[in-house]
Amino acid sequence: MLLLLAPVAALLALVSLISMGGPVLFRQERSGLHGQPFTMAKFRSMNDARDAEGRLLPDGQRVTAWGRFLRRSRLDELPGLWSIVRGDMAFVGPRPLLPGTIASLGERGRQRGQVRPGLTGWAQVNGNTLLSLDEKVALDLDYVRNASLGLDCRIILRTIAVMIVGEKRTGEAAMIDPPSRRLH
Repeated sequence: MLLLLAPVAALLALVSLISMGGPVLFRQERSGLHGQPFTMAKFRSMNDARDAEGRLLPDGQRVTAWGRFLRRSRLDELPGLWSIVRGDMAFVGPRPLLPGTIASLGERGRQRGQVRPGLTGWAQVNGNTLLSLDEKVALDLDYVRNASLGLDCRIILRTIAVMIVGEKRTGEAAMIDPPSRRLH
């Protein structure tokens, strides 16, 4: 798949370079299987705009029009195919999070790391940015408990739909009960 999509990736890289300048890729350390760190790459979607004191502006103010297109279409994730080839990621699984975020999740972070992180996942096709972190983690843990080839195929098909029509909060997201809302 990486070879088949290489021309598309090259075109996206060229447009990114022309529209935002370099670097074309955003790289960041993320937590992989069993918490092992790895470097994930995505096409860059934000500029480095700063305020008068030299601090980076909030993310929402730095995302470019091209970056919004890349994010909405999920094409910013195309360099993640290299992480799949290296064995750091799978096509489907919980999205890789920052090591600090995983650590802050405690036992839920450890459980989430029992499967290889994915290019797409259950939380991404059930609302993604429309969900709270607790809701995403609850969906991720639901995936870890119920992972199967059938569920992976369903997630891949729904990912294609999200790429075409955009994100929406689904019924599955509403059915998940995040631990922070449970009565003890």
